[in-house]
Amino acid sequence: MSWKLPFSRWLPEYKNPGVIRADVLAGLTGAIVVMPQGIAFALLAGMPPQYGLYAAMLPCLIAALFGSSRLMVTGPANAISLTTMALIAPLALPESSQYVAYVLTLSFLVGILQLSLGFSKAGKWVEKVPHSVIVGFTAGAAILIINSQLGTLLGASVPRGKNVIDTVSAVVGSFQNNQWQIAAPALVLFTLLVIRFWRSLNRYVPSMLVAVILGSLAAAILEILLPSMGTFKKVQEIPGALPPLSYPDLSADTLQKLFSAALIMTLLASTEAMAIARAMALKTKDNFNANQEFIGQGLANVCGSFFSAYPASGSFNRTGVNLASGAKTPLSAICAAIFLVILLVFVSSLAKYIPYVVIASLLLVVAFNLIDLKQIRHEIQMGPSAWIPMLMTGIGTITIPLEWAILGGILTSIIAKRFFEKR
Repeated sequence: MSWKLPFSRWLPEYKNPGVIRADVLAGLTGAIVVMPQGIAFALLAGMPPQYGLYAAMLPCLIAALFGSSRLMVTGPANAISLTTMALIAPLALPESSQYVAYVLTLSFLVGILQLSLGFSKAGKWVEKVPHSVIVGFTAGAAILIINSQLGTLLGASVPRGKNVIDTVSAVVGSFQNNQWQIAAPALVLFTLLVIRFWRSLNRYVPSMLVAVILGSLAAAILEILLPSMGTFKKVQEIPGALPPLSYPDLSADTLQKLFSAALIMTLLASTEAMAIARAMALKTKDNFNANQEFIGQGLANVCGSFFSAYPASGSFNRTGVNLASGAKTPLSAICAAIFLVILLVFVSSLAKYIPYVVIASLLLVVAFNLIDLKQIRHEIQMGPSAWIPMLMTGIGTITIPLEWAILGGILTSIIAKRFFEKR
């Protein structure tokens, strides 16, 4: 029965001193970080802002309990949000009640398909994905995180959802037109220094949590002392409400409209979650069960569809924050979901004091931590049959849709092994 209750595997670890404390504090940090992210992702998905936060609640908790990954955090994600908009916008007006109904039904359908994959043991194919592909995907994802935050980090005006080349061009254009906030890089540097110098105390209070508090205070002081520089863009005030109950529309007409969208979203959500879970298992030397992860992700999306959550998957940003904050077990993700509810109910008004540039600084640290130079060097030493797929997957991750980048990396690995191992 342990396959149904995977959390029984890590319960004995709470006998070790410091584990619960580390997970609770990492969860608190994750809850603070997801507040601005969730709102931004919801807007990318064409959903009302609060729905990004709903997607970070129950799906996060269910996936932590029933998934295989120890440190992966499930919830709203950049690629999932963009794909949701692309798939559902042709069917209904974004943020309309019909649009929301279609998206929540999509969550249910994706979850059912993922459960089917898990119970049919399709995960054995995922477990055969070469390490070189996972390493390349992880490095590429780190670049995507930096790309998504570059404008905020430099105080430049950059539209969201741009590719790397367009983002760099927009940043250069902002500098040339003097349309940037010079105090933003200074606040980034201050936040990074706080994280760096607090690292030795990380076991007591996560450095990222301290950085959020001190970074926000520093921003307030700068605005008072240097009013001419303008104000930092801050997180919007968040509605302090629990997710309302919702029900998927399983009428024949809706199922017909969403059939292809469900297949595409299942491929993307599953590919992203499995890649992140594999990457975390590789980084922490933990076991990984793809079939169990399919079940965990499927339950997260099915249950989430009844609590106003749009399609969820593994989040590289939140998983990276979880890892960097010192999390030890899936309890950290459970705590993140619980703390998010508490924050929204009691202190949601305080979120409006957190500058986006501080959150972007945390994500910059996350991106750097995801680039595993030791693993990259190892793949290079393994020869062309390893480093070529790693390179192709990394390039593909930042240039084409994620699911195709991974499939292309797998195909490249097969070809490279046949070609170079015969020589």
